[in-house]
Amino acid sequence: GTGNPFFTTDTAAALRAAELDAHALLKGTHSGVDGVYSADPRQDSSATRYDSVTYMEVMTRDLKVMDATAIAFCRDNKIPIVVFDMTAPGALEAILRGGRVGTIVSD
Repeated sequence: GTGNPFFTTDTAAALRAAELDAHALLKGTHSGVDGVYSADPRQDSSATRYDSVTYMEVMTRDLKVMDATAIAFCRDNKIPIVVFDMTAPGALEAILRGGRVGTIVSD
């Protein structure tokens, strides 16, 4: 946690991204899930991965990306979120080099 009540690590990351004027917030998962899906792909084999999705779609479809406060904060500050599998070899480097990895959450 962050040590601050009512603030998750997602919200803290979104706040820090805004403070740093970051070009994107990278949300690396460690569960083997490589992006945003229509349902939990570990439990639903018919789940579909999105290449991109809007902030509003994440909130209205209740997609499990990060908490709603962090999503809304990124939306309001126009900070795209890149959701990817942190354990996939080369994934972080590919993103930093401009490659298309995981799902991008934006307008």
